[in-house]
Amino acid sequence: MLNLTNRRQQRKQRNECRGSVFSVIFSEIPAGTDILVLCGDLTDTGLPEEARILAKELKAAVNIPIVAVLGNHDFHSGKQREVESILSEAGIVILNGEAREIKGIGFAGVKGFPGGYGRGTLAPWGEDLVKQFVHEAIEEALKLESALAKLRTPSRIALLHYSPIQATVEGEPLEVYPFMGTSRLEEPLNRYPMTAVFHGHAHHGSLEGRIGNNVPVYNVSLPLLRAKFPGQAPFRLLDIGPGNNGLLVQGLDKEMNRKQQREQRV
Repeated sequence: MLNLTNRRQQRKQRNECRGSVFSVIFSEIPAGTDILVLCGDLTDTGLPEEARILAKELKAAVNIPIVAVLGNHDFHSGKQREVESILSEAGIVILNGEAREIKGIGFAGVKGFPGGYGRGTLAPWGEDLVKQFVHEAIEEALKLESALAKLRTPSRIALLHYSPIQATVEGEPLEVYPFMGTSRLEEPLNRYPMTAVFHGHAHHGSLEGRIGNNVPVYNVSLPLLRAKFPGQAPFRLLDIGPGNNGLLVQGLDKEMNRKQQREQRV
């Protein structure tokens, strides 16, 4: 019982620290921003109490529309539906194969899945578990394609947690490339007109790359932005759409628990 109590206290202290870090980061949102985008790992271990902390901080600090996808950390405790419900009730638009128009900008989003890139993409061959793994990656790609097909706006943004290309993963150890995302996610992106693609997850990857049709892909993992642009607001700022809508993008990731980008206009 003593150990359980200690663990609960430690969890409470971690959550309080996480909440204070959220407050600092959201206070750095540039004036004039129209939409805030979050690219997954909105919680550390996927617990509802962590989602409530984020929801509370967002409601207190952010008064613009927020659109997001979940990340692998949000699935860790098997309570992803409850996490999504808590965040949705706080007014955050969580995309999981859906499309949404906000202030004239179209958004399509999924979490994505691992699986590897190019010739190294895992194929559905051999054991049933391997086939199930590949099936999950294919399902995420199909959900993304379904969402993209529903968009009708001139400006179209795709949100993922896992990377659809290897270029923004480079910088990570080669051994973990297959776990950073999969080329299967790039296939639907190349079939539709896009403005930009954003993802998180690759903490030590590269800031930018391009899919096959030359659309930019941005890695907005918080650890990466902090490392590349120390002392500056950890966001990517995109001016797009009618009236130069300000789209602010952030990948929270698990590094939110560590105390440690400039705003780049494209």
